Amino acid sequence: MQTNPNCDIFCRIVDNYGDIGICWRLAKQLSQEYGWKTRLWVDDLHIAKRLIPEIDSNVDAQIINEIEIAHWQENFTDNHIPQIVIEAFGCELPESYIKVMVTTQPLWINLEYLSAEAWVEDFHAQPSQHPTLPLTKYFFFPGFTENTGGLIREKNLSDQRSTFQLSNEMQATFWQSLNIRDEPKTKVSLFCYPHAPVTKLLDSFATSPHPISCFVPGNGLAPIMQQYFDIPHIEVGMMLSKGALHLHILPFLSQDDYDRLLWACDLNFVRGEDSWIRAILAAKPFIWQPYQQEQDAHLNKLEAFLTLYAKDLSPETLEILRAAYLAWSSPNSDFTENNLHNILERLPELSSHSDAFSTTLALQNDLASKLVNLYKNRV
Repeated sequence: MQTNPNCDIFCRIVDNYGDIGICWRLAKQLSQEYGWKTRLWVDDLHIAKRLIPEIDSNVDAQIINEIEIAHWQENFTDNHIPQIVIEAFGCELPESYIKVMVTTQPLWINLEYLSAEAWVEDFHAQPSQHPTLPLTKYFFFPGFTENTGGLIREKNLSDQRSTFQLSNEMQATFWQSLNIRDEPKTKVSLFCYPHAPVTKLLDSFATSPHPISCFVPGNGLAPIMQQYFDIPHIEVGMMLSKGALHLHILPFLSQDDYDRLLWACDLNFVRGEDSWIRAILAAKPFIWQPYQQEQDAHLNKLEAFLTLYAKDLSPETLEILRAAYLAWSSPNSDFTENNLHNILERLPELSSHSDAFSTTLALQNDLASKLVNLYKNRV
């Protein structure tokens, strides 16, 4: 009788929380839904602790939620090779570990970044021979079609989201947990890279014809907020006002609470990969800021996603959404109040569209299930 396999996931924290966010979600799902014995190798336990508060950053190996969290250090000595090895985002495995893999021949997967670009389907799950060793690596590309690796999506996520969004009581309890009164304002969450045109966005909120409650989790934008509101410091729990804008400084949220924030808001500004995926699955309108790349390669990713995501929108709304996306993410941004106000005027159509898009994705197999099937097909 076949037992559940062991799995190592290697993660280098490059972009603060995005890489570890993806890897932690995947480790939990493989463990909780499929019974895989999962070990997560992380190179920076101090940053990981923000996302996984139970971590003791002074301990090199610890069990959290039945998952082993191991400190990936330069003097890597562990050579216990499991049946599956996941190299997240090309982080490059330790040489000593790879040499032992030659003997054990695990399923070696390179988990790539998410993209909606057409070429992803052609390269997903394709093998690549190691240049000098008898080892094969499989490139696993997340994506938005059945011919890709899918999205990280827990089995009960859609039901949990729907229950929350249909329950005024659950939403009120969530806002109370953050010491916020749930008032009938347009609610917007803001999570972005500091180089985004944040000041222009705040000005657009302030000049909105309708009141805006903006929720900023974490302290990544604190210097911008200090300068904008001309105050000496930013603290969790602050509510800052200007014109129609009521801005709330939230603590760094757990993954579950960040999901609830996305579910409860009318519009979400998100960045990178992890928050982008969760915004899509929240079934609410959102504006995505991709990670900035050389020669503006990130704009190609943005255009590819918009082509896929917005194809069923009315031509007018599609143009409004595209203009806002490009203005928000272009290097020399010309984001204006019209970009925001036009989006707010189209929220009903965008809300219906986001819900339909999320429902379509929920009918596809998720990333973890496709990983499991790849392993089962191999053995």
